[in-house]
Amino acid sequence: MVFSSIHFLLWFLPFCIIAYLLAHNRMKNLILLFFSIVFYAYGAMENPGYLYLILSSVVINWIIGILMDGKGPLRQYWLTIGLIWDFGCLFIFKYLDFFIRIFNYVPLVHLPYANLVLPLGISFFTFQIASYLIDVYRRQVKVEYSLIDLGTYILMFPQLIAGPIVRFSDVQKELHRRRTTLEDFLEGLQLFIIGLGRKVLLANQLGNLWDDLANVGYESVSTPAAWMGIVAYSMQLYFDFSGYSQMAIGMGRMFGFHFPQNFNHPYLSTTMTEFWRRWHMTLGTWFREYVYIPLGGNRCSKGRMYFNMLVVWTLTGFWHGADWNFIFWGMLLFLLLSLEKSGLGKVLNRYRALGHLYMLFWIPMSWLLFAISDMGKLAVYFQKLFGRGGETLLANDWVKYFGIYGKFLIIGLLFCTDIPEKLYKRAQKSRYAPFICIPLMAAVMTGALYCIWRGMNDPFMYFRF
Repeated sequence: MVFSSIHFLLWFLPFCIIAYLLAHNRMKNLILLFFSIVFYAYGAMENPGYLYLILSSVVINWIIGILMDGKGPLRQYWLTIGLIWDFGCLFIFKYLDFFIRIFNYVPLVHLPYANLVLPLGISFFTFQIASYLIDVYRRQVKVEYSLIDLGTYILMFPQLIAGPIVRFSDVQKELHRRRTTLEDFLEGLQLFIIGLGRKVLLANQLGNLWDDLANVGYESVSTPAAWMGIVAYSMQLYFDFSGYSQMAIGMGRMFGFHFPQNFNHPYLSTTMTEFWRRWHMTLGTWFREYVYIPLGGNRCSKGRMYFNMLVVWTLTGFWHGADWNFIFWGMLLFLLLSLEKSGLGKVLNRYRALGHLYMLFWIPMSWLLFAISDMGKLAVYFQKLFGRGGETLLANDWVKYFGIYGKFLIIGLLFCTDIPEKLYKRAQKSRYAPFICIPLMAAVMTGALYCIWRGMNDPFMYFRF
């Protein structure tokens, strides 16, 4: 079940909200936990064993957290056991076949593939569970003795499948005591509708251009069409993931939780360093707190600092997918960030126009590595971007594609800036706010529902990570 579906919007979410609001304060976490289990069970219908996997992970980490409470030399032992379980499950389901493929390059080695289906959201909930254990071990948070409360934190359906990655310290107080005001509920509802619009009205429409190029064949497209395609993909990825995050944050607010921000207009950045402070911010925080700083961060020699960055970006690439293109993507980002650390970043920040031109090139180029896993097809597309790669099928195909998708590209570029957000906030503060904001939200919701009803919805892109 995805947020942009009729089942979720007209059945699941309304019933959940009604049951939650009617429940006594002591029962609200139990209600959320129940609906979260139903939500995950619906998504795991074809692989029901995955529901037992995530439930067993909750119980195991709850027990290990309790065993780590207090003092004694066994605390580190239990932390190790917990992390082996959490990351072991992630390795088996997400990375096992990748390493089997590597071993099979060795002559006379023919290991069978596991061919396991990736459990929904395993990359996200693994990081979330692991952060809880590490923070308990560091004594940065208190152990959660209530299985229901810990289960609610881990399984809460708004952020279960694709984040944001919420640390236990972000919501621990609200898990035990929170109050949903009408103002919070309405603000959360607005965030949810805006996120839904970003996903359905922008991301899905822009994604159709990328799909059209793939269906035609990359070797048959012109250079202008190739650039239009990768720009469309870059915006699709942004609106898809930021839309999901905004919907998750909005629903969290409706239930009394304040999830951390996950995006802050990343395409306005002038350096790749700034970009990754604005994009998927909770993932960046996770790697900084649990990998980069423990390795020594930047409080060490320059050589060691670059090594720490290499580890972080190798793992960041690998976290996104078990394939070589994701590793190469991480390596590209490491190289760009290293160059910026060496002095390029100061130049780009000083001459911001130059920085924007720099990012206009590197943002789509980096997402190209992210988008195409087949190395042969990736090479073909790369050549097409620079006028090589053979004769095109239709030299003026970009005219046709711009006629179909040009309006979405222009609107997408506008919404990559902070202008629409500033205008909306100004409208909210005006005396005419009810006559502007309410009809606007109604129009976005109606348009999204219409597109979904017409069968124009699809799963969020980050579900596959």
